[in-house]
Amino acid sequence: SQTIPIIARAPMIIVVLYSVGVQGIIPKAVISAYLSFFPVVVGMVKGLRSPDAMQLDLLRTYNASQGETFWKLRLPASMPYLFASLKIGIAASLVGAIVGELPTGAVSGLGARLLAGSYYGQTVQIWSALFGAAILAACLVGLLGVIERLVLKRMGMA
Repeated sequence: SQTIPIIARAPMIIVVLYSVGVQGIIPKAVISAYLSFFPVVVGMVKGLRSPDAMQLDLLRTYNASQGETFWKLRLPASMPYLFASLKIGIAASLVGAIVGELPTGAVSGLGARLLAGSYYGQTVQIWSALFGAAILAACLVGLLGVIERLVLKRMGMA
């Protein structure tokens, strides 16, 4: 599904959404969601399959239903995988937001700053946008790390 680079697919997505009347931030959000969806789903599926056979056999011995198995074993076991894949998804969605700004002719945002800097040969503007994106990504991943610690502590896993 992601064999075609998003830099080639983003203009098509934006043009199609503009043709049906969807403008503004929504096309960028669609591109960001598309890029972050698959890593998060793959990580969550891996996490849901992570309990070993002995744990599943123990719950079967207790005659646990599928719902109880999900809530008491599979979901708690998948939390570390979920948060790891969300951190990857944050980086991917940030790239998607920047790429989504490139073909729109936006005048504000990191993608617009990158594009304007490349048009006019302003390397300082390009580097400032890159550092801004890196700082934003680091802050978002750090915030997610704090949320992860709180959730895992609340679940009794940390």
